[in-house]
Amino acid sequence: MFLGTHTPRLDDKGRLILPAKFRDGLAGGVVVTKGQDRCLYVFPMPEFQRIADQLRAQPMTHKAARAYSRVFFASAHDEVPDKQGRVTIPPHLRAYAGLDRDLVVIGASTRVEVWDKVAWETYLSESEDDFADIEEGVLPGGL
Repeated sequence: MFLGTHTPRLDDKGRLILPAKFRDGLAGGVVVTKGQDRCLYVFPMPEFQRIADQLRAQPMTHKAARAYSRVFFASAHDEVPDKQGRVTIPPHLRAYAGLDRDLVVIGASTRVEVWDKVAWETYLSESEDDFADIEEGVLPGGL
């Protein structure tokens, strides 16, 4: 499980040094793809395969599933982190998420999310007020 918030930087070659805490879970290979809210999702290969299987199980006649699959798979980039825990973020994904230099990398349970630092701070400040109200609909019965 991926937890916590980290603030790495992209290097001049567009590489992200994965937080040390996440490296063991991602060492076998990752898939980086577009996420919602203009962030990137980084999946360990087994989790990406699980999601791919779920999408594949959807009928080809399901319009939303086709549309989601197209973007999800077409933007995906797979690679194995190097010995320093670095992965390259391709230019098209950096552009999508507005990544420049300063990043925020968060653990989001079964995936890692990569955000532009300013975009994350904006998202967080806008959504924190709603956090208490969201819990009831997301966690039936509360904590």
